[in-house]
Amino acid sequence: MLDELPEQVEAKRLLQSALVDGPAHAYLFHGPAGVGKRRAALAFAAALLEDEGRVERRSHPDLYLLEPLGDQIRIDAIRELRHDLHMRPFEAARRVYLVFSAHLMNDEAADALLKDLEEPPPYAVIVLVADELGPLPETIRSRCQLVPFRRLSERAVREELAARAPGLSEDELRALARLAAGRLDRAERLLDPGTAARREALLELARAVYRDPDFDAAAASRRLLESAREVGAEARSRDEPEVERLALPSREAELRLRRVQRGAEREELLSALEELEAWYRDLVVVGSGARDAAVHADRLDDLIEDATEDRAAAAEDAAEAVRETWRLFEELNLQAGLAFEALFVRLRRELGRAAAAV
Repeated sequence: MLDELPEQVEAKRLLQSALVDGPAHAYLFHGPAGVGKRRAALAFAAALLEDEGRVERRSHPDLYLLEPLGDQIRIDAIRELRHDLHMRPFEAARRVYLVFSAHLMNDEAADALLKDLEEPPPYAVIVLVADELGPLPETIRSRCQLVPFRRLSERAVREELAARAPGLSEDELRALARLAAGRLDRAERLLDPGTAARREALLELARAVYRDPDFDAAAASRRLLESAREVGAEARSRDEPEVERLALPSREAELRLRRVQRGAEREELLSALEELEAWYRDLVVVGSGARDAAVHADRLDDLIEDATEDRAAAAEDAAEAVRETWRLFEELNLQAGLAFEALFVRLRRELGRAAAAV
């Protein structure tokens, strides 16, 4: 299974060496979201437990999975893992513990896990999977073997997309691979019909900023927020069966589902900002004559029509405005409605001057 992972040469080398020489007691897979860390962790577990089928089905008795339901891993979940950690293997020679989204452990959870990372049972292999190293304490990082993952190349993402959706044209494949920005999870979402429809609506909104004389910044912000709420509601519906299976008290179950919903909404809004920034950057690129470098290769005719000399110059400032909003939204707890309305006001101001000139 490890050989089937796209790229990630260094990670695969480290893991294959561990299978030959014997594993360490703890690993920390780290790198951007959606580049194969989860898939690699399951493949590594399957090799350690010598049972690919049951690991894929998550049914092996010596495999323990922990992942957040919402925006944090809390101490209760780590306490349950620690209780299981001191049970000897049922069938295999070892027990494997996979902690997905380990960067979401709160301080209490990280402190609790640290005790067993310092002196783990000899039969246990703990694999932490994190999108970021920063939130994890140095004491956690120093007790794990680090396994780095990188963003995938555009070629690798394009090949994955072609295998999953053989009906796409070359222009569509190139555009989706560039929009995925090295992340397979984004590539998968872009193949979803609902996501595709939201993308089309967002691009029309991006164009309306400078094409529609009656453009309304507040209305544009509301449309984006409504789209994000739809995504959040879908995420909540997907997680409801798992929360029901856990038989949690009603209040805790509702809190977890709300965290899932808010997390999905936030990810959708960040993705929308990245798409907007890419569109305005494409106006600059196409306006300069570098058409082959455009991200939105499937909308090249629209870009050629829109990339007038005045508008392409203004689009550079527009793209920077979107990048600034993305940074603030990512780092600070901004009120989304106000942040997006302010952004659209600024975009209209930057691109409106060019529209007036045209």
